[in-house]
Amino acid sequence: MNVQALPMHRFIDHSGNCVTQLPEWADLPTLINFYKDMVLTRTYDNKAVALQRTGKLGTYPSHLGSEAIGIAIGKGLKADDVFVPYYRDMPAMWVRGIPMEKNLQYWGGDERGSDFHPVDSESASDTSQPCRDLPFCVPIATQCTHAVGVAAALKIEGDHHAALVTCGDGATSKGDFLESINCAGAWNVPLVFVVNNNQWAISVPRQLQCAAEFLSEKAKGAGIPGITVDGNDVVAMYDAITNALSRARKGKGATLIEAISYRLSDHTTADDASRYRSEDELQQAWQYEPILRLKNYLISQNAWNDNDDQEWLSHCKAQVEKAVENYLTTTSQAPETAFDYLYETPNSEMQKQRDYIIHKAMRMQGGNHG
Repeated sequence: MNVQALPMHRFIDHSGNCVTQLPEWADLPTLINFYKDMVLTRTYDNKAVALQRTGKLGTYPSHLGSEAIGIAIGKGLKADDVFVPYYRDMPAMWVRGIPMEKNLQYWGGDERGSDFHPVDSESASDTSQPCRDLPFCVPIATQCTHAVGVAAALKIEGDHHAALVTCGDGATSKGDFLESINCAGAWNVPLVFVVNNNQWAISVPRQLQCAAEFLSEKAKGAGIPGITVDGNDVVAMYDAITNALSRARKGKGATLIEAISYRLSDHTTADDASRYRSEDELQQAWQYEPILRLKNYLISQNAWNDNDDQEWLSHCKAQVEKAVENYLTTTSQAPETAFDYLYETPNSEMQKQRDYIIHKAMRMQGGNHG
């Protein structure tokens, strides 16, 4: 089944043609900025995969093919909103002001990659205050429960802020997700769920996960609105996200957005997708990818050309290389710091183990351990 043929919220088709009038906010300067961030985050993604292949990064989950979703989320959230990401959300976090080297630190096994203070990114819209966003969540769908709690707190504060949580299509089959949308509806909290339906939950295809035509239909049981959006159309994604966030901030409750995309990469660098999906399917999916779509539209409007593209790509490569240099030259943390991020107050048994590591390290360095 060609999912792109299904009815969904869309403004620009896969050829770069408008299928309906664009919203007033979607002027050319805005869309050029969207395009630039999408290209930058894809450049980063390619480099991160290369770093993993050369042993300089741990297992890494590529976001290839979901750039429009991430950039729209990052642009749509306000500084005081709270983003609750899952592991494939580097583009949104970049726009929110999280430096690339933080993402590299995280996937390199450094806990400091989850420390987002202070915000520091040329793409961030507001760097005047600390970031309230949560770090990556790797367990499937558990971040949805956290997001409901965050949104409930925002409602109690009464400052008209909203939370947004993301997950993959596979997460919608888990109890954590279903319980979360049910609770969000019952409590009427300011929360937006964005499901990146990239058609594959590791090796399980979308059609084997759920018999419903759209995953957004799961919103009905929770009593909240659900909408299916072309996740390869950044205009449609931003439009849906900003509308849902506006609704949440006004006290009108939660929304579920299903973003139809396709995972153009392996599930992670530890996966081999060729074992469970065909090359023909992958090549067909590349026809709908988000970056070329927006580029074709901008070119048709005489707002972008190949020279612009090459100049921007050179800038992206230089920026990514600088982030990689910062990551590779960062002094490693001491081994005992592995205990420092588990509990606010360590117990006595943990303290014994921590002390043992310190003493062992001192012996290996030839120091006097007392």
